[in-house]
Amino acid sequence: MEKTGTVVLTGAAGGMGKAVRDLLERKGYLVWALDINDAGGNGFIRTDITDERSVEAAFTEIRNRSGHIDAIVHTAGIYTMDSLVEMTDEEVMRIFDVNLFGIMRVNRIFLPILSPHSRITMVSSELAPLDPLPFTGIYAITKNAIEKYAYSLRMELQLLGHTVSVIRPGAVKTPFLGQSRKKIGEFCSKTELYRNTSRRFLDLVNRIETANVEPERIARKVLRALESRYPRYVYNINRSPLLRLMSALPQHLQTRLIASILRNR
Repeated sequence: MEKTGTVVLTGAAGGMGKAVRDLLERKGYLVWALDINDAGGNGFIRTDITDERSVEAAFTEIRNRSGHIDAIVHTAGIYTMDSLVEMTDEEVMRIFDVNLFGIMRVNRIFLPILSPHSRITMVSSELAPLDPLPFTGIYAITKNAIEKYAYSLRMELQLLGHTVSVIRPGAVKTPFLGQSRKKIGEFCSKTELYRNTSRRFLDLVNRIETANVEPERIARKVLRALESRYPRYVYNINRSPLLRLMSALPQHLQTRLIASILRNR
């Protein structure tokens, strides 16, 4: 895509979204910032990506004001931690609606105004290609699903001249990191089945997330994906050596190791 084009950015009010928006605007891009929360600025359009009418309203406004766009960048996403057998249907559908269906919805609705050779970039997670730890399963499932979707979309949109890329960050120093720790605390307080093991799991997560990076590093990866002549499908950043080592083990050893760490002694 041409540099300094027009970009639709979801999740613009979040830590990563704000960093991406700031960098792109400094580089001369026109950024349409979509978020259900107030992101401020002239390009902000309050949008609920789980609501088709809300997304269509944003599409109409951007089409009328810009005519076309050159890229879509997705930083929208929510995190939850829970046991798969204690989650309600509403909780399951909520995280899928934001992390997967909302992104699919935006891409589908905005496709008609994509310029030739446009880029679509989605922020996934380092957890997507890894075997999930207990209680992170539903989040990992949504991120794995978004990567399968992104790869399938890349295969299809290449036939129309567009490119799709995925950013896989580990822990990032944003309010999202604080939110994840808050969700862990909430899970520890409400779970009936895993009250003791959840506390040990909290200690494990705290060790894994000690190394985190500034959101500006994610923004630079997004810029690279937008401006590279031949953008890669995956851009990794700040991957946890502990998580990679765990996933490299045979799965029967993974389960035994986790059980020995978390089960009651």
